[in-house]
Amino acid sequence: MEEIKSNKPDPYQALRYREFNVFLLLRFAMVFAWSMQFIVIEWEVYSLTKNPLSLGIIGLMEIIPAVSMSLFAGHIVDQREKKSLLVKCILGFSVISFGLFLLTWPKVVGGWSTHLILYSIYALVFFGGIVRSFMGPTIFSLLSLIIPKKVYPNAATWSSSVWQIGAVMGPALAGFSINWIGVHWSMCLVFGFSILSLIALSQISAKPIINPKMGESIKDSLMEGLTFVFKNKIVLGALSLDMIAVLFGGAVALLPVFAQDILKVGSEGFGILRAAPAVGAFITMLVSAYVPLYENAGKKLLIAIFVFGLSIILFGLSTYFWLSVFALFLSGLADGISVVIRQTILQLKTPDHMRGRVGAVNSIFVGSSNELGAFESGATAKLMGAVTSVVFGGSVTLLTVVFTALKSPTFRNLDLKRDMDEHQKLE
Repeated sequence: MEEIKSNKPDPYQALRYREFNVFLLLRFAMVFAWSMQFIVIEWEVYSLTKNPLSLGIIGLMEIIPAVSMSLFAGHIVDQREKKSLLVKCILGFSVISFGLFLLTWPKVVGGWSTHLILYSIYALVFFGGIVRSFMGPTIFSLLSLIIPKKVYPNAATWSSSVWQIGAVMGPALAGFSINWIGVHWSMCLVFGFSILSLIALSQISAKPIINPKMGESIKDSLMEGLTFVFKNKIVLGALSLDMIAVLFGGAVALLPVFAQDILKVGSEGFGILRAAPAVGAFITMLVSAYVPLYENAGKKLLIAIFVFGLSIILFGLSTYFWLSVFALFLSGLADGISVVIRQTILQLKTPDHMRGRVGAVNSIFVGSSNELGAFESGATAKLMGAVTSVVFGGSVTLLTVVFTALKSPTFRNLDLKRDMDEHQKLE
C-alpha cells in the first residue's frame, strides 16, 4: 500500500488510497440499498394495513435476530477473513431483496391474502436481521485493514459521512421512486445496488486476520469484548448517547403516517421529507472534511444530539409541510455530526484485534436501535397518536443530553486531538 507523507493537514488524505475509495462505494451502495429497502417495505406494509403498529413490527422483526446474533457475529468476524465474510453477507442481502421484489409483484402474489403477504415480508425482514448482525462488524473491521493507522481519523470522517449520506439518500429515493415507478420496481433498484456493492467488493484484496487469540472460546472472546466496551467510559458514552437519540428520536419511522394522514402530501411529498435529512448529511460531509471535529469532541457531540432532539420536536409539532422539511433537514445536519464524531471515537479507541466485537456492540447499541426505535415510534403512535409520540421522543433525547452533560464531565470534556496526533505519527 502506497505511503503518503505530508506535513500539512490533508482533508482528502484517506481518499488517496485506491481501496478506500472502493470501500466508500461499497459502503454507500449497501447502506443506500438497505435504507431504501426498509422505507419501501414500510410504505407497502402501511398501505396494506393502515396500522402504525405494523411499522413497528417491521423494526421488531429485524432487531430480534440482529441483537441476539450480534455478539456471536462479532466473535466470528474477529476470527475470520473479512472480505470473504462480507461477500457472504452481501449475497444474503441480495437474496432477501430479490425475495421482497417478488413479494411486491402483483403477478406473483395476486391471489395471496394480505396476511400471507404481510407475514412473508416479516419473515424476510427477520432473515435480514441475521445478515445485518454480521455485516456491521465486518465492515467496521475491514476499514481498519484498508488504510494505515495514521489515516484513521480522516478515514473515519469520510466513512461515517458516506454512511450517513447513504442512510438518508436511500429512503429519500425510496419516497420518489414509489411515486415514479411503484413499490415493485423500487425493490428492483434495491437489488441492483446490492449487486453493485458486490462488484465493488471484488476490487478489494483479501486481508490478513489480526487476532493474537485465534481459536479462543466464544465465552472468553465475548467477555473480553463486553468488558472493553463497558469499562471504556468514552466508548460507552458515545454509544449510549447515540442509541437514545435514535431510539426515542426516530420520527422518520412515522413519515408514512405524517405524509399520508397529517401533512397529506402523498408519496411525492414523502420523498421530499425523506430527502431533507440527506441534504443536511451531505453538508456535514463537506464541512467535516475541512473542519475536523476531533477537538472538543465531547461538547460537539452533546450539542449535535441536543439540536437533533429539538428538530424532532419541531417536526412533530409542525403542521406546515416546508417547516417539517426544514426540521428534518436540521435533524440530518445534527445527526451527521454525531455519526462522524462517534465513528471517529470508535476507530481511534478500539484495538485492532477487537474490532469485530466492538463493532457488534455498536450494532446492538446504535444500528439495531433504528429498528427498535421504529417499533417504539409505532407502538407509542398507536397509544398516544403520531404527533405526541414524536414530541415525546424528542423530549427524552433532550433530557438524556442534559443528564449526560451534567453527570459525565469526562465525556463532556473529551478531546480527541491527542489520539489523532498519536495516530498521525504512526508509520
